[in-house]
This record gives sequence, structure tokens and C-alpha cells, in this order.
Amino acid sequence: MGAKSCPGKELYPHLFSPIRIGNIRLKNRIIAAPTSPSMITTEGFFTPEMRAYLEEKAMGGAAVVTYGEAIVHSKTGKSHNKQVELDRFGVRQEMAPVAHAVHNAGAYANIQLSHGGKYGGLASVGGDHPACEIAYGPSHELLPEGEVFEMPREIIYEIIESYGKAAKLCKDCRFDMVQVHAAHGWLFSQFLSPVMNRRTDEFGGSLENRARFLMLSLDAVRKAVGPMFPVELRISGDDMTDAGLNMEQCIEVAKLVEDKVDLFNVSCGNHEDPDMFCRTHPYAFYPRGVNVYLAAEFKKHVKKPVACVGSLNDPAQMEEIIASGQADIVEIARGLLADPYLPKKALEGHADDITPCLRCYECFGEGTKNETVKCAVNPTMGQQLAEKYGHKAPEKKKRVLVAGGGPGGMEAAIVCAQRGHDVTLVEKNDKLGGNLHPAGAAYFKEDIAKLCKVLCGRVERAGVKVVLNTEVTPEYVKEFDPDAFFIAIGAGELRPPIKGIDSDKVVMACDAELNPEQLGQRVAIMGGGFVGGEAAISFKSHGRDCTIIEMKDVLVEEVNNFYRGALTHKIEDSAQIYLSTKVKEITEAGVLCERDGQELLIEADSVVCALGFRAPYAKVDELAELVDEYYIIGDCNNVGQIYNAMNGAYFAALRV
Repeated sequence: MGAKSCPGKELYPHLFSPIRIGNIRLKNRIIAAPTSPSMITTEGFFTPEMRAYLEEKAMGGAAVVTYGEAIVHSKTGKSHNKQVELDRFGVRQEMAPVAHAVHNAGAYANIQLSHGGKYGGLASVGGDHPACEIAYGPSHELLPEGEVFEMPREIIYEIIESYGKAAKLCKDCRFDMVQVHAAHGWLFSQFLSPVMNRRTDEFGGSLENRARFLMLSLDAVRKAVGPMFPVELRISGDDMTDAGLNMEQCIEVAKLVEDKVDLFNVSCGNHEDPDMFCRTHPYAFYPRGVNVYLAAEFKKHVKKPVACVGSLNDPAQMEEIIASGQADIVEIARGLLADPYLPKKALEGHADDITPCLRCYECFGEGTKNETVKCAVNPTMGQQLAEKYGHKAPEKKKRVLVAGGGPGGMEAAIVCAQRGHDVTLVEKNDKLGGNLHPAGAAYFKEDIAKLCKVLCGRVERAGVKVVLNTEVTPEYVKEFDPDAFFIAIGAGELRPPIKGIDSDKVVMACDAELNPEQLGQRVAIMGGGFVGGEAAISFKSHGRDCTIIEMKDVLVEEVNNFYRGALTHKIEDSAQIYLSTKVKEITEAGVLCERDGQELLIEADSVVCALGFRAPYAKVDELAELVDEYYIIGDCNNVGQIYNAMNGAYFAALRV
């Protein structure tokens, strides 16, 4: 009985079957895809924080954990300001402990060998200034970001040698495999491009010549690590741009190099193309697994194992991909930031407790903002080193009252109950979730709806007592007499004193998201922030003609840069937009506005008020006065996004 104690092996038999890649035997078909948060030193060395970050993925059950974008030739190839530099003296000191940590937690350690090509000397997406003195590409270019010089042959051969040296160093530091990055618009992608590569020497012209740099580098890697050491190649299945290769050409490249690698990792797109970024790293407007078809096509033409990517986080979908032969292995990046224990939960039969990635790009945004990593739905992401030391157990069991059942209130209740406290969660509505319900109502927001379901399940399993249809008043608090009190009562939608705001044609944004059928054909949305922008996309999908009215000169200003760029395109496709425009009055005909000193009327059958939220500070202060140990969390503390609510709640609950 004990030998067969993993329900996931019956639920997902193909996903949890082993596979051999070179001299290693993967315990399952899940690889933690390459990621490279900025938790490294300015000298290009791993930090203890990065070690703990990678270690947790191994603890979570992935068969292989991959660190991304380690630079083999730092003089020319740093595509971002801070990257691990494999040719810098001293880099070994922390590499071996990283590999040990991954091994000790039950996984193999992998590392991606990378070179940014021309982006070493240009400011790239995710960087704010060039990392190298000169930008070297396949051919000379004059770009808006700066001048690119043709890479001299002597530097090409120097870089080829550096790939071999880097691979040997990684093997010496006990990494179990290496991945050569030949996708996403970096060095080898640039040389493979018939548009960027206009050389007339042995590295230009035919596809085989344009692939020569890659092939010689793979030869150098193989010579350095030996015949059985696993070499993975990240390759584009389709560059999806006129400057790159199409799917058929990418497959031809794979055929040219198949005898040099042990595993193909098939991705797509271009990291540096804003229009392609959201396809390389699929956002919420794409279905899960949107890029898997590329791996499936590669499988028809190569004999070596093929791994797929594409914002995967559902074990059932992964099982179907492997079982149907679309790929041999799935690789997961952001899904393992949202829940590093996804593989373990699937194996143990707890897939319903997997925290879904929202595909909101907060993880990317934090790298450029604060040089670390965070996740909207995982409070401990980026905090793994501190979490390793654990938390002091409560000195005594307390009666805890949580007012408000939104994401912050639920997270606080869950953590307090798990720490042994007696927790009661009181919600004024007839169900838990708060603003997760309107936020998760749109067709592209199903992950928020899943998050709500996961949190509700955790509340139940944690033994939290839930009271619905009850508002926490001062009298309620006095009668309950809690030892600790969490105030998580949310924020109210702003309804400014605009003339005509009380008209029957005005609908508040949350109500409109939940009940789009009540809207007329022509919808004017007051507010072009996050709520208003996504509302326009949602209403457009219901066949409405939308207009956004925004006082500022930009849309969705509060959103991280990575998501804003992608989201703005969708908003522009979904609505007519009036920026720098002030609402003066709501009339029978629509919305009377002022722009550039001129009045204009935006005709509308319905007017949606999406002008933000305001915390009820007076009520919060009144409640806080009633209990000595109180915690104010979520929007009623400071209006923010899901991250603010869940992060604040988690760490506040640890103090009880």
C-alpha cells in the first residue's frame, strides 16, 4: 500500500512518468522553466536569496529547476543590467551551493547559457541602460535605440569558445544539464534572421550558414561536457515576425542541430518586440497552452524529446499534452511563481489547491522596479530566504475576528487558523470573495475566479468559522470581544458629485462587470484606469460599442509597464478613447465633456462609473478603536491590487 501512495500517478500517469535525458532520469515530466529575477549582485553573482528561490521550486516537486539567462561572454552579451556572468572570476563560489540546494531538495539543476547579441549594447526590455559598451549584431544597423555594429569574426569565435568554457564551469559546479538559449530575439535568433543577418562570410547567406554560429557553439558545449551530459536547446517554433523565421524554417534549424542536443525546448516570439512579448510570455487574453502546437509540430520532425511552454498551470491539461504526444515534457515558469508546489500538489491529489497564475506580469514588473521578484497571489515569492527560517509559534491561542471576506480577509483567516488560532470570518454579502467576483467576471479573467475558489477551499479546510450576510458593526465587535481583530472591509467605488450622476443610465463598474446584460448598446466609461480599461474589453466582447473618457493623458497608469503595453493595445481595439478629457455632466443624450477648452457630447445609452475606489477611513478608525490588537488590511488600508491585499494579510497574520 505504501509503495503506491501518490494519487497523482493515477490521475496523471503520463505527467508523472519518468523520462531519461542523457545521463539523468527525470522523476516526472515537469521542468521549472528558465527564469532570472534580479536577485543577483551587481558583479553578476548568485545571492542567497536566489539560491532559496530556486531551492523552493525543487521542494515543490519539479524534476528539473532551470536558472535563466546566465551570460557566457559578459563583455558583449549582457542583455539586462544585472545578470549572472559565467566568465567573471568569483562566480563559482555561489554556483555550487545553488546546485547543492536544488539537489538536496530533490531536483536536477539546469542553467541557461545566453548572450543578448546586439541587446548587449542597447537598452532592452527589462533594462534601463545598455549593459555593454558596444552593440554587436550580425550586421550593421541604425536603430532608434542606437547603432549596432557588425560582429567581427574574431569575436564570434571568442564567443563560441566562451560557450564551451561556460558549460564546463556549470558542470564543474555540479549543475546536471545546460540549456543553450537560441530563441526570443537574442544572439542566435539574430544570426538566424535573414533580415538582421546580411553577412557575406561563412556566418551569413544560406540558412545553414546563418545557423553556423549556433552549431559551432553547440559543438563547443558538447566537447566541454562530454557525450552523456544533457544539453537542452531553447529554440523558437516560430519567430512570428517578418524579421525572423517561420515555423517551417525553425524546424529546419532543429534538424540541423538535432545530433548536438538532447532536448528541444520550443518557445516563440521575441522578448524585445512589444507586440510579441505577450505571446512569448502569454497574457490572459490567450488560452492556456497557446504555444503548445509549435512543440507538437516539432515532434513530427525530430526524434529527440521535445518540451513545450505556454503559461501552463493545470495538471489535467499537462497530462493531455503528454498523453496525446504533443510534447514529452512541460516547462512552467510563472505558474511556479504563483505556486512553486504545483507538481507536489498534483502528485498528492490536491490540484484543486493550486494557486493560479493571473498572468498579470507583476513578476516581470518587480524585476525592473525593485530588482527582486514578487507574485500577485503568492506572498512569499521573493521572500524564500526569510521563510526558510520559519516563524515563531503563537504564544497562546487567540480568538480572531476577521471583518471582510475578500482576498485579504480570506488570506488572513487562513493563515491565522493554520497557526492554531480560533478564527471567525464575517462577510456582509452572501458569499466570500469580495471584489474578486466583479474582477473575475470578464472572459479573460477566469484565473481570478479560480483564485477565489481556491481561497474559499482553503478557508474551509483550515477550519475557519464563516458568517455570511452579516456586517461587522461596533456593536458586533463589542459582543464578539476578539483577542485580535482584522479589518478587511474593502473600499467603496467613487461616485463623484458630477451633475446627473444619479441618472438611471449610470451603472457602477462592479455592478456592470457582474451584469453586463443591463447595459445599452452604446456604453460610455468614465475612467481609463485598470478597472475602466478592462471593462471596455469585457463589454466589447458582449457586443457593446464602448467609449472611454479619461482625465489623464495616459491609460491604465497604475499598471506595471509589461502588462500596460499589452493591455493598452486591447483597450484601443475595444473602445474609442478620449484622453485629457473632463466629464462635466451626464445628460439624457450621454456624457457632456470638455477637452482642450471645447465642449463635446459623447452619446451613450449607458454610462459606467469606473473612477476608482476610496477607503472608508472613518469606519476603519471607529472599528480599530475597539480592540487593542488590530490589523488593517486590503483596500480599506490602502486601495491597491490583489498583491497588496494578500501580501499584507499574510504577513500581518504571522504576527498574531
